[in-house]
Amino acid sequence: MQPKKSSKIWIPVIAGVLVLATPLNVGPSIIGLPSTVAYAATTSTTQAVTYKLVKQSETIVTSGARQFTYAWVPSDSTKATEMLRFIEIDLTNPYVSLDAMSGKGGSVTTKQSVMSMAKETGAVAGINGDVFSTGSISEGAPMGAQIRSGSFMVSTSQLKGMYAFAVTKDNKALIDQFNFSGKVTAADGAQFELTGMNKSAYRTEPDNAYSHVNGLFIYTSDWTATERPKNSATLPTEALIINDVVTEVSDKTQITTPIPTNGYILRGHYNRDSGKFIKDHLKVGDQVTKQYQLQSQTTQKVYAEGDLKMMVSGHTLLLDNGVAANFTRDINGLSGYADRARTAVGYSKDGNTAYLITVEENGTREGVSLKELQQMLLELGIWKAVNLDGGGSTTMVSRPLGEFQLALTHPTFYGVTQRLVANGIGVYSTAPKGEIKGITASGPQTLFIGQQASYSLKAYDTYYNPIDPTGLTPSWDLVDSLGQFQNGILQVSVPGKTTLNVSSGSATASLPLEVVSGSQIQQLIVEPSTALLQAGGVISMPVKAILTDGRELSVPAESITWEFKGFTGSMNNGKLNVNNVKNNIIAGYAIARYDGFGSVAVLSPGTETLLENFEQSSNSFSFQGAPAQTLGTATIATGVTGRESSKVLSLTYDFNVGAGKRYAYAMINNGAGIAINGNPGSMTLDVLGDKSMNWLRAEALDANGKIVYLTIANQIDWTGWKNIRVDLATAGLKGPAKLTKLYVVSLEEDQDEREKQGEIAFDNISLQYPPQSISVYHPTIVMKVGDKKATVDGTEVTLPGAPFMQAGTNTNYLPLRFVADRLGAEVSWNNTEKKVTVLRGDTMLELWVGRNDMVVNGVRKSVLTPPILVKNSVYVPVRVISEQLGQKVGWVGKTKTITIH
Repeated sequence: MQPKKSSKIWIPVIAGVLVLATPLNVGPSIIGLPSTVAYAATTSTTQAVTYKLVKQSETIVTSGARQFTYAWVPSDSTKATEMLRFIEIDLTNPYVSLDAMSGKGGSVTTKQSVMSMAKETGAVAGINGDVFSTGSISEGAPMGAQIRSGSFMVSTSQLKGMYAFAVTKDNKALIDQFNFSGKVTAADGAQFELTGMNKSAYRTEPDNAYSHVNGLFIYTSDWTATERPKNSATLPTEALIINDVVTEVSDKTQITTPIPTNGYILRGHYNRDSGKFIKDHLKVGDQVTKQYQLQSQTTQKVYAEGDLKMMVSGHTLLLDNGVAANFTRDINGLSGYADRARTAVGYSKDGNTAYLITVEENGTREGVSLKELQQMLLELGIWKAVNLDGGGSTTMVSRPLGEFQLALTHPTFYGVTQRLVANGIGVYSTAPKGEIKGITASGPQTLFIGQQASYSLKAYDTYYNPIDPTGLTPSWDLVDSLGQFQNGILQVSVPGKTTLNVSSGSATASLPLEVVSGSQIQQLIVEPSTALLQAGGVISMPVKAILTDGRELSVPAESITWEFKGFTGSMNNGKLNVNNVKNNIIAGYAIARYDGFGSVAVLSPGTETLLENFEQSSNSFSFQGAPAQTLGTATIATGVTGRESSKVLSLTYDFNVGAGKRYAYAMINNGAGIAINGNPGSMTLDVLGDKSMNWLRAEALDANGKIVYLTIANQIDWTGWKNIRVDLATAGLKGPAKLTKLYVVSLEEDQDEREKQGEIAFDNISLQYPPQSISVYHPTIVMKVGDKKATVDGTEVTLPGAPFMQAGTNTNYLPLRFVADRLGAEVSWNNTEKKVTVLRGDTMLELWVGRNDMVVNGVRKSVLTPPILVKNSVYVPVRVISEQLGQKVGWVGKTKTITIH
């Protein structure tokens, strides 16, 4: 994973992890919004950027729960618009409730995604919850307290400034700091104070002590990890209590009997007071009583089991009494001053309305700082709020109206991938089955020209829960004719916005639709599976679009039109079948276009050579870690999942020990490497991913002995085998060279967002060789304003028209075709669109007469002065065309001389 960049303030910190002193070894209630938020971010030019919240949508999730989307819109149009979403829960509604969600099977030590938690527990919506420790040194249990359905699951930690969200037994929301206390009473009357329940090991604050030293802890069946706990710096003395009777005692070793639901383990410190209490006072067959509670640090009120319906803890307080609170913990560990995805929970002044809040970070959306988040929540009229785990953990799921299945409400930091988290807050409907209340249309709301989409009728009852629509006959109507709708299938043909109406009997519903136009696209990206152009080859050509509002969307194959230069081929469901390749070409171009917006994949004819498939390898592979404590292995293995019958290179790693950046290298021939002959343009390899979100790289030595770093994947965000292409030419690798290392990297920034332990594998490393590198001619062209005579590399030529300076500007114009031709470019003209397309080397440039934008290799860029048409010839600003094609421009004002070189 590469470091996150921010357009606001960037402080490199570890996101989403608690800052401990020393690590172990190891709707209706919304207040009306003003047009401009009282928040300003300072840019590098010290100009204040103001923001305003703009409501985008509102929908019902279930009776008592509504979902809202707001845009955080900056006054500076060059800044990204961020998106805030929240679910508003009316706690006075008898048919909706909140509860804690946990890991698989309700375990507090088995993480899972928010979607899986919600599905497992029957929630209709949910968000992620508490911060937690990652990696194999910890079980990943919540750092704070957790209460589910009135029962204590995890106690608080002895940490300062950590707040928790709860709902009381009389359905009031509550955010406060709590202490855990309790005691165990033996049959002989001896008592010992409880330290905690179901806790991973940590360092306490402010004394920086090991949490389990001389502590007496309860572990219930909710704790399913093997150890109780890892890395505690203590040996256990334990007692198993079932139905309040001691059934087993173990001294200096852990009890292996599984904990039943009607029992618990008391875990003390061997040969210390807590261990001696168990050994001396808890005998098999004795009765034992326990008692524990939480106490507010603010009001001193005591909450026994059953007094709170649910609790999920968080981190720093955000709002208190309707104003921004001073942060109660160091927020550097949460990247608090940087822009990140955020999760929070809050409530209204009367405590009757709760808000589950997320801010998206994906694509061009950068998220917000915690100070910005405070301002957003204030503008929503929230009274008190606490920050939850953010960054890669931020997730919201919800059930669309009329649907039976949950959906991801917005992209996570990883796209559709959801991080496995410790716990979450779920929204539950307790309503009985009601009568049919209404209908809704189900189907995609954002479409591309040429796309086909299916729509179906859904129904919901009086409590806004889904019911079976069988027996309902839908009648469909597309308000604006953007396409054809027949038998539930819509095929759109023009961009724009429209509404799809559906009716059944007297019930009606509407679904707003958007068909993306080319003018909404900021970047069109073509990602070919290989750059090797060979007759008979098949190349996957997925296309995605980044819109001007920051959304990143996959473009359906049927929405893209293709143009091929240098070869012939056909497209079939996103795959390019290459028929013939022209002789002696250096490059072929696969040009993808959507509604006038173009991008290009540059392909090169050549050959492919297998570098290593590990079957009968003469190369050696060994492990090396950095820092030196990093553990792992690098071996040729058999029986690996998905390649059971072949050999692969397996790389395991453990980043739990050490600090800072972590590296796990598979060293090739002790760093001497495998020879890479010639000048390959790309390398492909199969990689078995572990979804660790770590960075995957390789290193090579070029002909001069210089290290060249190769990124294989910015994030290992997949499981199973995946074929990956690495562009060696772009990386600057010139042969003959040597491939020396394949390795996994965990950067210091946001380390808690990634797994610290895992295993990946490599297979079938191949090199693709173009016939020669894609080189371009760089002549020196000298011209003068008003003079049709020019020189090209010293030879005089005549221009079709003299360069001129446009009146009222300092912009020099010159004939496009002359410059493009002299630079060895291919130029084409679209008279209908008044568009010029220029192809040169690995660059495709498109400009429009009279338009202040251009597209360079699929990226929209601004043009201060647009191209113009003079006597049927296109004239362009000299710097625009020359510099975009890799040239430099010199200007001597005294002689009005233009030099392109």
